[in-house]
Amino acid sequence: MWRKAAYAVSYRTGKTPWDTGVTPPEVVELLRELAPGCALDLGSGTGTNVAYLAHHGWQADGVEGSARAIAMARASVGGTAGIRLFEGDVTRLDRLPLLERYDLVLDIGCFHSIGAHRRDASAREVAAHTGDGARLFVFAFARRRSIGVTPREMRDRFAPWFEPVGRIAGTSPPGAAWYLLRRTSAD
Repeated sequence: MWRKAAYAVSYRTGKTPWDTGVTPPEVVELLRELAPGCALDLGSGTGTNVAYLAHHGWQADGVEGSARAIAMARASVGGTAGIRLFEGDVTRLDRLPLLERYDLVLDIGCFHSIGAHRRDASAREVAAHTGDGARLFVFAFARRRSIGVTPREMRDRFAPWFEPVGRIAGTSPPGAAWYLLRRTSAD
């Protein structure tokens, strides 16, 4: 619960270093390789990446836990065709009116900040909203105290639904990485 309060304070004070307003080059590069379809952005913040996705032909849904961030996103991208925004918990996607299946799930810094005891629920929810061949692209910090992940955790938490496809080492903070996983047919 402290994390939700911390994010609320951060958005209220404007101190959100993770919300740069720029789609990361790793996401831009991945999208060059994929045909547009339906995308889900977990922890969508102020809507930067759902807007980018929609402007590149994707149906883009965003889920964000911060009411303030969702309000900011609606103010900046409201009315843009192909975008839907939802305030909600990424470990309880079944409570939102999401699409049945997404071709791409984007998570830039959300999964690594979920408490370890709730991460399996998040992985199950992602699996429930993706079909065979869907991509999951996650940016996560390296494990430090109560935040971050390890490559093994990424593999194990999302198994048997997803298989690792690639990992791109990040530069800031040290140990951060982008994880690309592909949905298998396993249920």
